[in-house]
Amino acid sequence: MRRLEALSNTIFGVAMTLLAYDLPKARSFASAPSWIDLVRTYAQPIIALMISFIVAGLFWLSHHRRLAFAPEGSRGVVFLNLLFLLSIVLLPVTNGLYGAYRLDDVVAVSYGCHLTMIAGLNALLWLLALRGSHHPELLASAVFPVVVFVLGTAIAFVAPAIAQYIWCLAFGSMVVGWVAARRQPSQPS
Repeated sequence: MRRLEALSNTIFGVAMTLLAYDLPKARSFASAPSWIDLVRTYAQPIIALMISFIVAGLFWLSHHRRLAFAPEGSRGVVFLNLLFLLSIVLLPVTNGLYGAYRLDDVVAVSYGCHLTMIAGLNALLWLLALRGSHHPELLASAVFPVVVFVLGTAIAFVAPAIAQYIWCLAFGSMVVGWVAARRQPSQPS
């Protein structure tokens, strides 16, 4: 699992860096841009970048907390972790699409499904890590983002502009996780 932890640090770092790859470049302006040109050009991609970066950061923290909680795993758990990391690798792809067409319902739903998939794999990994132990707070902090992303994705079908605010509620899982870590001082966070 230590090798998996090293691999995950690299994958999260690269994926989080690549989130900025699709930001518009300065050469997209024929001349020096006005303030309104900057807002029109950068607002949507930066909103998408911020959501995706924070989401990736939350799952990186959760991943490390889980690996510290359950430092050993079967081949099946390692394979599931690799699928989870694959879902992180794909985040820059859906982020680029979402950054360009954030208010389109098909794109918002696709992005929401991807976020839900990441959260679902994370929750499943936590469920496997918590087998045989009684830590409902840790499980709640893993399941909460799944619920939020499913709700946000459902809202994206009819109101894609609202979905981004719903998805931001997933950051509440950090609070649940911190409370759980404080209640369990013997467990690394």
